[in-house]
Amino acid sequence: MTNDPNQQQAAAVEAAATGDRGGLTQAELDELVASSDTGGRGAFGPVGIFLTCVALAWSLFQLWIASPIPFMVGWGVFNDTEARSIHLAFAMFLAFAAFPATRSGFQIGLGIVVPLVLAVLFMMGAKDGTVTWWIPIVALAVMVAVLLGSPKDRIPVWEWALALVGALAALYLFVYYREISGRVGAPVLQDFVVAVIGLMLLLEATRRALGPALMIVASVFLIYTVLGPYMPSIISHKGNSLSEIVNHQWITTEGVFGIALGVSTSFVFLFVLFGSLLDRAGAGNYFIQVAFSLMGHMKGGPAKAAVVSSAMTGLISGSSIANVVTTGTFTIPLMKKVGFSSEKAGAVEVASSVNGQIMPPVMGAAAFLMVEYVGIPYFDVVKHAFLPAVISYIALVYIVHLEALKAGMEGLPRAYTPKPIVQRLIGMAFTIAAICALSFIVYYGMGWIRPAFPQTAGYIIFAFLTAVYVGLLYIASKEKPLELDDPNEPVTRLPLPGPTIRSGLHFILPVVVLVWALMVDRLSPGLSAFWATAYMIFILLTQRPLTAMMRGDSAFGAAVRNGVADLIDGLETGARNMIGIGIATATAGIIVGAVSQTGVGSALADVVEVLSGGNILAILFLTAILSLILGMGLPTTANYIVVSALLAPVIVTLGQQNGLIVPLIAVHLFVFYFGIMADVTPPVGLASFAAAAVSGGDPIRTGLVAFFYSLRTAALPFLFIFNTELLLIEVTWVQGIFVFVVATIAMLLFAAATQGWFLARNRFYETIALLLVAFTLFRPGFWMDMVAPPYTEEAPTELAAAALATPTDEDLRLRVAGVNDLGDPIEFVAILPIGEGATGEERLESSGLILREADGKMMVDDVLYDSAAAKAGLDWDQTVLRVLRPVEQPSKYLMFIPALLLLGLIVFLQRGRNSRAVRKPVTA
Repeated sequence: MTNDPNQQQAAAVEAAATGDRGGLTQAELDELVASSDTGGRGAFGPVGIFLTCVALAWSLFQLWIASPIPFMVGWGVFNDTEARSIHLAFAMFLAFAAFPATRSGFQIGLGIVVPLVLAVLFMMGAKDGTVTWWIPIVALAVMVAVLLGSPKDRIPVWEWALALVGALAALYLFVYYREISGRVGAPVLQDFVVAVIGLMLLLEATRRALGPALMIVASVFLIYTVLGPYMPSIISHKGNSLSEIVNHQWITTEGVFGIALGVSTSFVFLFVLFGSLLDRAGAGNYFIQVAFSLMGHMKGGPAKAAVVSSAMTGLISGSSIANVVTTGTFTIPLMKKVGFSSEKAGAVEVASSVNGQIMPPVMGAAAFLMVEYVGIPYFDVVKHAFLPAVISYIALVYIVHLEALKAGMEGLPRAYTPKPIVQRLIGMAFTIAAICALSFIVYYGMGWIRPAFPQTAGYIIFAFLTAVYVGLLYIASKEKPLELDDPNEPVTRLPLPGPTIRSGLHFILPVVVLVWALMVDRLSPGLSAFWATAYMIFILLTQRPLTAMMRGDSAFGAAVRNGVADLIDGLETGARNMIGIGIATATAGIIVGAVSQTGVGSALADVVEVLSGGNILAILFLTAILSLILGMGLPTTANYIVVSALLAPVIVTLGQQNGLIVPLIAVHLFVFYFGIMADVTPPVGLASFAAAAVSGGDPIRTGLVAFFYSLRTAALPFLFIFNTELLLIEVTWVQGIFVFVVATIAMLLFAAATQGWFLARNRFYETIALLLVAFTLFRPGFWMDMVAPPYTEEAPTELAAAALATPTDEDLRLRVAGVNDLGDPIEFVAILPIGEGATGEERLESSGLILREADGKMMVDDVLYDSAAAKAGLDWDQTVLRVLRPVEQPSKYLMFIPALLLLGLIVFLQRGRNSRAVRKPVTA
């Protein structure tokens, strides 16, 4: 069983990745990445061809349901539930076929214990008269399959059985959709059998594809669902029967087939496929080479190029692991060459790759879940996420610069003599002006085409894009083809920027199509990704033959075949990259279903409120810590689903009780940011392990350094919760640019403080001062509210006078006491916009609020339906405890003056030290 030599060899590879020896070979590295992203089992011959065909079928199915073609031909139209069922069937089949089970004693024990425990619980939860004798047989079959072993070089009969039965269980909703819709809430024996088999096999597939953590968490929630009456009183519930679990988790769209799997089906697959095809076309290598040609000559140049290339790769990839390996195999050895230690080189790559998940337009899978959970268009998600992502990347480039300064590093030799700075600035300004003019022409040109040619606009736009594509490809054909250099060879000089950039400009067109569809045409994310992917397929099939023709090569037939091979490989890789995401979203659905079924969310809100003492900052810290702990074992997507389902509503509610209106998107981005730390956090940060495998460094130390570099990413969520301008919420273009400049400076100062180096090595008091300046630039209102409070307190009995003194459309803040929907006493701050009127009472009534005074207390007598008062949460018979009336306040930006004076003092002190002493180089 575990003595299989192939399994021992695979274990040796994984041990090597944990630092038992130096960097891995490329073949071993590919195996490590496959084991986490695409499946570590190598299948060849007819079996390998069959699995490739299954993966291709999955990609083609997703393209079909995303396209408008089914609606045009009137055939092959699937509703959401049917599409999710087929999507999960493909993921389940490939999870068992492509991912061999891990061989450790703990994992095997887990694979045996979980089915056994679930079998006992399901039998306990069965109502009288329900047939349950078959449940132990299902559990026993899964346990036997686990014990029989899971070789890496072939698929044994029992794993074919697991794959097939798992896929059929997932397809059950598709095959019996009509019958099930006629008996919702009243499952029959057939439903019971399929649901129990499906849940057990889904958890086993999760263990194989994603590791033990998510399997354990989902199992705990299933246990909690059944054993609710035996739980501590604060989280106890009535308990749910097997019938209720089957109906909620498998037969309806409340559990496994819920929103998370729906987003994976509708949006995520297409974006992952798009990134896979773009990378297969050569865009990943192009981005790396462009970054190196532009930045390789700077201090610590390879590290800065790593950050920029990871950011560009992050535009098209939502996977941290894939990003690390795509760029890291080239950048990490070059970083070591200019003086970075193995751990620091790996950490820079990890920090920049993980941030790829927050980089629009193709963010991590969790970003697409926000569309459904928050109920806003993807365009708005991208808009809100854009500024923090760009600021975070700029700060990482600065961190790398500081590391280079501390170590006295130099860049790589240039391939050319640069022009004078003035000439370069003029050229840059001309280029920016030309791009803006071109964007203006394209935007208004497209706007004219659609109304002028409503029926043929699509064909005209495609013809225009194709003409541009052929022109860019002609320019690229005149340059030498880009090849990924061996980073272990001596670097004599960097590639020339001009020829390097010109050699792949056509790769930008599919990204332009995607961004245009998302941002300008405001199409749905799924349809936007479809059109971008369709254009990417066109490029993959044509770029090699057209380039061969333009260069006069005779091997035109070979170029056509290679193009088709690239397409097939890209479609297969895209599907394989989706296995883990599909399984993760389905299993996370178990957790979301358990939360909605048991009401544990409201119970947890009480627990968190007790732990935090009702303090919004304390609950944010608790949320961050929970995300980091879960991140040690859960993938980013599952982490986001669990934490947002449990805590996002609690943060919004507690914020309201504290008088802080926290937009829901800010809370979800907060959870998302800490969720992406899952790939960094030691001891199980997968991106850190992948980077350490490349660098030959220690993965735990690599993870710790990367976590330290990522502090800027951890600070941003706290800042945008309290200063939503960072998310471009209710700001103009001018305000947005101002916020971007100020926030970038603040984040660079924060980075300088955490790195202990600004213009020179920081003294401890300079670090504190830099943190103080950074905080003031981020939240100037914090200090101004202390100096000149924005509200003055009035007695509750003076509420009418306060309303009369408040300008129209300004907000009164009322601290009120009452009861919630469950009859429990609560206190919260109601923010009431004041309407027009001649007296205070009339102004309050125009806002929907009617008051009465009783025993010296001001009570709410009535609240008009759908009024501003009702929307503020006010209700009949509540007691007004405090009244805060807005008053004139000086501009909060005046606080920038003392902050900038303090910064000037730090600059003066550090420049003085630099002029008095010769810095000695420090080992990186």
